[in-house]
Amino acid sequence: MNNKEQLFALSPYIDFSREQWAALRDSEPLTLTEQEIINLKGINEDLSLDEVSQIYLPLSRLINFYIDSNLRNQSVLEKFLGLKNQRVPYIIGVAGSVAVGKSTSARVLQALLSRWSEDRRVDLVTTDGFLHPNNVLQERHLMTKKGFPQSYDIQNLVRFVSEIKSGEPRVEAPVYSHLTYDILPGETQVIQQPDILILEGLNVLQSGMDYPQSPHRVFVSDFVDFSIYVDAEEKLLNQWYVNRFLKFRKGAFSDPDSYFHNYAKLTEEEALSIANNIWQEINGKNLIQNILPTRERASLILKKGLDHAVEQVRLRK
Repeated sequence: MNNKEQLFALSPYIDFSREQWAALRDSEPLTLTEQEIINLKGINEDLSLDEVSQIYLPLSRLINFYIDSNLRNQSVLEKFLGLKNQRVPYIIGVAGSVAVGKSTSARVLQALLSRWSEDRRVDLVTTDGFLHPNNVLQERHLMTKKGFPQSYDIQNLVRFVSEIKSGEPRVEAPVYSHLTYDILPGETQVIQQPDILILEGLNVLQSGMDYPQSPHRVFVSDFVDFSIYVDAEEKLLNQWYVNRFLKFRKGAFSDPDSYFHNYAKLTEEEALSIANNIWQEINGKNLIQNILPTRERASLILKKGLDHAVEQVRLRK
């Protein structure tokens, strides 16, 4: 088979090597500086100019084509209904495991997409804010299930996304603190009719089958226009989580207000043991049971290798 035939082999996805995907940048200029890229990356992640220009710039170009098509469809509907200026935000979901770097991917996309047009507003919200507060999780014996489907206030999350998609002029989202490991009482993030909303979290691709006890029949994934799953082998995810934990132990955990302040006193050997145990008992289980099964629902999959570098891109046909 030639290259084109290989790309369109029997699969719901078209597979691209890093080099094939990078070629789809099509001379689009990179508008982010090296310092801006440094500011965007997460702890324990390498994010280079090459990664942004070869992976995220072609991706932002593709998304802009989809957004242009979506706007044309909206225009047709407005013409048919006799309406004008109906702003319907385009929602992008970014999913993946703990420690895979989905937050960095979301921030890079936000920065790139916001620069395609001077009057374009791109907001970013994480679903962490829709976790139940710790006191609720404690009452329900779910503290060790944080991040699992049952730990989220799914009704509030669906309401939020529904109101965004409906064009509500002002929608509020709860705010989560990774320092206190809890929802911040009385604090909200206000979203006011963005052109694009990037929704990042473990659960953005989950649907009704992931919430069998829920009376709701509408889920976040029903409102997402384009979805990205950031992927990596579990052994790498485990390693990245442990490395991040060790860095937090020397940094954020040393803050007396940190929920994990006691971990700052651990020896390196103790910290390694606890981090690996947390992965095996919580994050690894959540990955296998609830997150990984949603991967093939994504519009696009970014497969990472060592050093968080994307090695393969899979685009749904």
